[in-house]
Amino acid sequence: MTDTNHFDVIVVGGSYSGLAAGMSLGRALKKTLLIDSGKPCNRQTPRSHNFLTRDGSTPKVIADVAREQLQQYDSVHFFQGTAIRAGKTEKGFEVQTDSGALFTAQKLIFATGIKDLFPPLEGFAECWGISVIHCPYCHGYEVRGQATGILSGSELAYDIVRLIHNWTKDLTLFTNGPSPLTEEQMQKLKAKGIPVIEKEIERLEHRQGQLNAIVFKDGTRHAIPALYAPVPFEQHSILPAALGCEMTEEGFIRVDGFQETTIKNIYACGDATTRLRTVANAVSMGTTAGMMASRSTILEEF
Repeated sequence: MTDTNHFDVIVVGGSYSGLAAGMSLGRALKKTLLIDSGKPCNRQTPRSHNFLTRDGSTPKVIADVAREQLQQYDSVHFFQGTAIRAGKTEKGFEVQTDSGALFTAQKLIFATGIKDLFPPLEGFAECWGISVIHCPYCHGYEVRGQATGILSGSELAYDIVRLIHNWTKDLTLFTNGPSPLTEEQMQKLKAKGIPVIEKEIERLEHRQGQLNAIVFKDGTRHAIPALYAPVPFEQHSILPAALGCEMTEEGFIRVDGFQETTIKNIYACGDATTRLRTVANAVSMGTTAGMMASRSTILEEF
């Protein structure tokens, strides 16, 4: 292996959080490698919101501008691929990609995101991020006041309804089976004029991702243009856990206030570490991770 394969920091994941980490590292003159597969989780989302100066831009445009700006930093390098293995070495870490390329670094930053686990409903995946949404702070303004559904059969359903009620009063809760709500909660929703439909769902009827109606297994349908659907997730990459990074009870990578994991010299940022899945938060955490990784390197080199 030549020195060209060794870096101060390797950033695994090159979406918003990884790119932000790369900028902090580049501006700190640190030799940095960003490994990215080019498949961000929000690639199907038409517009990104709640991010100052880029409100309403497409996710791709934001990422393209970020990559273009990173090109001016000579110490930042890009590698397209997927990191499939990582291990500790005497001087830091090594990372291998799916193409067989092997790189080493003193420190790692995981900005690998999470993988949403969709229910087995026809049409769900096609509507995800377009008209089936997860975050009112990202998309709620665009569907404000509209007839809106909430798909949840969990104990969190009631709290989700309470939150979404801020953006629209025309709400319907779909539990896709027996309701998990208490009698008191059911009465509260009834008083608010929010129906609870427990019928099992067969599919989502849509046109190019724009939801038209929910079709039930009994053949009936409920016309609706927008649907909130909290879904479970798993870590997109197994590498942090394989390296010994501790996870939270919810399944996120545990980090401290400086974005460092429970393993020294391994940092993590973005969706893999938090429930707050917004571009702004991803950029903030990535910037912090890049600053802290570079700061640690600088002080060690003095």
